[in-house]
Amino acid sequence: MNNLKKGILFAALFSSLFFIGCSNDNDDDDLIGNWIKKSAFDGPARSSATSFVIGDYAYVATGYTGDVYLKDLWAYNSTGDYWEQKADFTGIGRSSASSFTLNNKGYVGLGYDGTNKLKDFYQYDPTSNTWTQKTDFAGTGRYAAVGFQAGGKAYFGTGYDGNYLKDFYQYNDQANTWTLVNGFSGNKRRNATAFVIADKVYFGTGINNGVYQEDFWEFDPATEVWTRKRDIDKDTDDDYTYNDEYAIVRSNASSFTMDGLGYVVGGENIKTIWEYNPSTDLWVERTPMEGASRTDAVGFAINNRGFYMLGRVGSTYFDDAWEFKPLEEQNDNDN
Repeated sequence: MNNLKKGILFAALFSSLFFIGCSNDNDDDDLIGNWIKKSAFDGPARSSATSFVIGDYAYVATGYTGDVYLKDLWAYNSTGDYWEQKADFTGIGRSSASSFTLNNKGYVGLGYDGTNKLKDFYQYDPTSNTWTQKTDFAGTGRYAAVGFQAGGKAYFGTGYDGNYLKDFYQYNDQANTWTLVNGFSGNKRRNATAFVIADKVYFGTGINNGVYQEDFWEFDPATEVWTRKRDIDKDTDDDYTYNDEYAIVRSNASSFTMDGLGYVVGGENIKTIWEYNPSTDLWVERTPMEGASRTDAVGFAINNRGFYMLGRVGSTYFDDAWEFKPLEEQNDNDN
């Protein structure tokens, strides 16, 4: 009888260890989401490009190859999964520019040409395939800023002009003017990211004096009020029921929005992706990027489809393009 009890106890203990071991070894397998490789970018591989979306097309402009600061413009057709080259950007070639879409036109400005921090600003009209220079940005020349449009109002803000910055300016396309608006009360930073859900802007990540920033903000353009949301780091003083595994802080990440949820992906030596739900102010990790980890990539959404592409790791520059399906199981056969 004693030998039988010992046998049962050993079997139960072995079974428990087996399942604990399986759980720990396959954490990534428990994550939901699938990355699908799409048509490779037709232009030169690059990092630090910028993008804006108009209708069914995403436009990718400028960037850096490791040797050349670029001024070309490419349009991605998400329905046909192909690229078309458009009229070159008429400013000087640059990296780390910022952009937004406003009233069916694209806008690109700021950036770095290898020597100068820039503040010039241009409009792209997809109907005529032409660029028009507009009033220079009203703040200092800078790069690694964020640009976004929500509720019909467009903004550039933060970045680096030799110092870290936290100011925001709104662009009025009817008057062709810039106006300084209320900033947020967090730290200055560069290489942050922002995404838009239901006419509100969600802004976070980035770096200040070598420290990844942990605060996360909601901006309402209708009231120009910034509201601090839950921090995105894992903090011993926080509530572990929601953030015991948070690892979202980073710089040089990309972001996009699908179906009312925001996504932050990639960054310096990072390939994870996190999904933000504005109704709960909570994040969920999804299946990491199935291609190489990268920084200074481009992310955008077209008709509720999220895309992530280009970027670099070290001195290796990428021209691959990926689509993310957050509700699908990972499938290695589609990339």
